[in-house]
Amino acid sequence: MSGLGDMGNLLKQAQEMQRQVDRVRAELRARIVTGSSSAGDVRIEMTADRHEVRSVHVAPEFLQGVDRGELEERIRSALGDALRRSKEIEKEEIGRVTGGMQLPGLF
Repeated sequence: MSGLGDMGNLLKQAQEMQRQVDRVRAELRARIVTGSSSAGDVRIEMTADRHEVRSVHVAPEFLQGVDRGELEERIRSALGDALRRSKEIEKEEIGRVTGGMQLPGLF
């Protein structure tokens, strides 16, 4: 009978972990991450959970005399930085709950 008790305990732990992960995901939905180009003249803000872009900021002085290709490259750079930062934050926050365990399908 102890096998069933152990299984019930594991199930309770998994359910509690799922609740904690859900709480962290809700917090990440409200968290805004900022990424910037290497020169800092383009910044992108996005949500940490679904990577929805909330705003794009381009320094006015950068726009004077810039060509389209350079602007596109700076935007791409800032977007990549924001995505990298949001994924790091998500991995760190979820890792705190799961103890770093990768549990596919559970979360």
